[in-house]
Amino acid sequence: MEKQVFGDGGFTAQAASGNGKRVGAVQKDCCRADFTDHSFKRRYRKKALGPAEKRELVGYAREDFGMSLRQACAIFCLSTSVFYYRAKRKDDTEVIEQLSKLAELHRTWGFWMMYHRLRNLKYMWNHKRVYRIYTAMRLNLRNKRKKRLPARIKAPLICPIGPNITWSLDFMHDTLASGKTIRTLNVIDDFSREALSITVDTSLPAQRVIRELEKLLEWRGKPEKIRSDNGPEFIAESVRSWCEKHNIQWEYIQPGKPTQNSLIERFNRTFRQDVLDSYMFDSLPDIRKYADAWAWMYNNERPHSSLGQLTPTEFLLKYGKLSEFPTFQQDSNSNSDWNSLVLGVAS
Repeated sequence: MEKQVFGDGGFTAQAASGNGKRVGAVQKDCCRADFTDHSFKRRYRKKALGPAEKRELVGYAREDFGMSLRQACAIFCLSTSVFYYRAKRKDDTEVIEQLSKLAELHRTWGFWMMYHRLRNLKYMWNHKRVYRIYTAMRLNLRNKRKKRLPARIKAPLICPIGPNITWSLDFMHDTLASGKTIRTLNVIDDFSREALSITVDTSLPAQRVIRELEKLLEWRGKPEKIRSDNGPEFIAESVRSWCEKHNIQWEYIQPGKPTQNSLIERFNRTFRQDVLDSYMFDSLPDIRKYADAWAWMYNNERPHSSLGQLTPTEFLLKYGKLSEFPTFQQDSNSNSDWNSLVLGVAS
């Protein structure tokens, strides 16, 4: 087996950066060395030189010191076969051509998809060779796909001057004790921060969103505008058709800008802290019971700093809007339901 040539602290400390510096340092040391002295080889102990560097030093020793090939190779511990060896690079033209065709036809395909397609086409190239060419062609770079969403215009978050002018919608995710995923659809009125609806289920597609909005329109009336993010349920064609039918403007925030819908985001935080993160639920009926009771407490008991420490119901009463716009769960029994639920868990 081929040995390794090492340099001692005299020049190898300077030869740590780059092959050229290392070879140059060895060449300087060779000028001071007596090649007939075997102690020269014993001085190399730390940093290894690669075959290419050794080959260059052997040539230097032969030209400047008139040494034979065998003697120079022996000094630098390089076999003559390695000195004469030249790597034979395979022709990668066909691989490049096939990868280019696949990349042009299938822009979303990754490496393994292309590799298995080549294997199915009876090209039995090794996957390491194909990947080397794949990366050299820079096909592994992320393909930035064109966004399918239309450009969203930044709209200022303006507090409406009355109820039923702007509603805000958003989804939340959580899990039951069994690990099953659930979703909630939260709807609030931006004027009074009133919770209009909290729908809990395992799946809430666009058609379910429309049904829940239809229920709200029956007892609350129609808003002028609805604000939401760009979730797939909200940008569905059925939702847009429903808005056109009822003459309601649906306003989408810019992608990645949740602060443009900060009112519902703040509501979500409160709901998560008070209900979702505070209790473990075993079933959908349990969480629906807690959500309904909490919504009554939120509208009728919890003061809001943005409303002058008033509750949403008191805020509507202050502006004389309570009789015009019925609130969520106006029966007083819901209050005792929330208290009994909390006290029951505490006991």
